[in-house]
Amino acid sequence: MKLELLLDEVPRHAVDPARRALLDAALAALDQAHAPYSGFRVAAAVRLANDTVVVGTNQENASYPVGICAERVALSAASSIAPGEAVTAMAVAYRPPSGPAKVPLAPCGMCRQALMEQHARQQSPLELIMAAEEGDVWLLADARDLLPLAFTPSDLRG
Repeated sequence: MKLELLLDEVPRHAVDPARRALLDAALAALDQAHAPYSGFRVAAAVRLANDTVVVGTNQENASYPVGICAERVALSAASSIAPGEAVTAMAVAYRPPSGPAKVPLAPCGMCRQALMEQHARQQSPLELIMAAEEGDVWLLADARDLLPLAFTPSDLRG
């Protein structure tokens, strides 16, 4: 078996308006992140099938394992606001403590699993748009491609 990631790297100026709007929503939310310990700010914006945009940011906690990533905050908020509504796309942006970066960042393992769960729940692709505050943008047609050998709900059934 050969695993291949179908990731497109696109110059920021070439990102289409719909994706750019979602990315801009994530970038605008970076200052809302609660990152007093690491200073590492992450924001995610999701677009629902009904065109609603929901934003989430990372939320750190002095008890480190209790913190939650921006991607999972956004997915949870979307599920609470619009139960059953499919997530069609997610944009993820970040700012390290040293200031604006130029290389996109992919979701952590726990968030990749959450994205897989979202895909399984809605039975449709969820596009992923990844970017720093500057530089090129990474586009992935289906976020489930980040976790090709994923543990899925069907695995629980045996």
